[in-house]
Amino acid sequence: MSIKNNIFGIALLFSYSLIAQEILTKKEALAITLANNYGIRIANNDLKVAKNNASIYNSGFLPTVSTSAGANYRRNSQNTIIQSETPIERNIEGAVTKSYNAAVNLNYTIFDGLGRRYNYKQLKERYNLTELQAKATIENTYLQLFTLYFQIARLSENTSNLATILKISKDRLKRAQYRYDYGQSSKLLLLNAEVDVNNDSIAYVNTKQQFTNAKRNLNIILGTKKTSDYDVETEVNFSTILNYENLVAKSKTNNITIQQNKKNLAINEFNIKVNKASYLPRLDLSSSYQWSRSENPQTPFFDPSTTTANGLNAGLNLTWNLFDGGTTKTRVANSKIALENQKIALELEEETLQNNLKNTWEDYQNRLFVLKVQEQNVVTNQNNFDRTMEQFKLGQINSIEFRQAQLNLLNAKASLNNAKYDAKLLELQLLQLSGDLLNTSF
Repeated sequence: MSIKNNIFGIALLFSYSLIAQEILTKKEALAITLANNYGIRIANNDLKVAKNNASIYNSGFLPTVSTSAGANYRRNSQNTIIQSETPIERNIEGAVTKSYNAAVNLNYTIFDGLGRRYNYKQLKERYNLTELQAKATIENTYLQLFTLYFQIARLSENTSNLATILKISKDRLKRAQYRYDYGQSSKLLLLNAEVDVNNDSIAYVNTKQQFTNAKRNLNIILGTKKTSDYDVETEVNFSTILNYENLVAKSKTNNITIQQNKKNLAINEFNIKVNKASYLPRLDLSSSYQWSRSENPQTPFFDPSTTTANGLNAGLNLTWNLFDGGTTKTRVANSKIALENQKIALELEEETLQNNLKNTWEDYQNRLFVLKVQEQNVVTNQNNFDRTMEQFKLGQINSIEFRQAQLNLLNAKASLNNAKYDAKLLELQLLQLSGDLLNTSF
């Protein structure tokens, strides 16, 4: 009874899976990812920050202008004794003094040893580097997306194959049950059929769960809470124009990692020039326009008065640090060493790239060969299974031989799926290494 319940449950699950579902195409998945992926959104914000940093407003080329104003109020009482033959005492109660001032100040560095010029160029290069980093993030996300997408496609086909195998096993169990009921078969053959149905049911349910889990994992890459009731494309097309020599040529100029290293090289070169600027003098201009007003009370010696003043002030200030204890020399020397290290890192990266490109290309070619073999292997195993099924129905072979042919077909289809999607992922890796991944369309 429990076996029949299991069969009914699996049949219901299988029937539900056959309901028409939405197809999430590769293009749609890529568009959703580019718009919503968390890592890409952060990279775009980092790019905005780098753009702000590379602005003229952050260069030091513009003057600074400030203003200030103030007011003072003072109230005093004075008692003054004028010494004479007849001393005279004068008292002033609540003498009020008021003063006001305002100023506009301008400061500008006319010359700083060309430091800000090279610093500004360095900021521009840092923006370009951040742009490349954002592009690298998109490339890596691109690969993550299709690694999961093809995993879902793989599991989708495996689930479909397991469903077919399960249906065949259920038909075999039904036939074994009839034969046993009419005394034409032994209990052992019935039990074998029941065991195979149970095993196929477990494999189907486990793969189906992996299928659902993979869809949930894809949501993290997509950056959206998409329900899992959708299917994916299982058709895979391979590029017919890939050429190893072309890939090598493109990788030397288009590979993102190589470009990042070259940008770091340029940044280090500007850093040396920025540090050398401290050897040269600095010329600053300062200017201000000031206004003041003072209202003075009557005193024992003076009448009340009001004074107003305004005027323009300007000046130049030249500074030259003739010796700073060797600090500038040390910074210049260290920046040269950093530049040398960056050149070494670039050489290493170029050599590593060519090595990875060669290995990936050979793996790709091998996988394409395996794919062709597996395609023929599936055809062979399908023919073998069809004939085996006919012989099994006629009673010419036993259940063990039939089961082996069934498993051989299942394994051949699984191997074909693995070869197909592995080859496509290797193709995408080749395109990434050559710097041409983001130009790929599906």
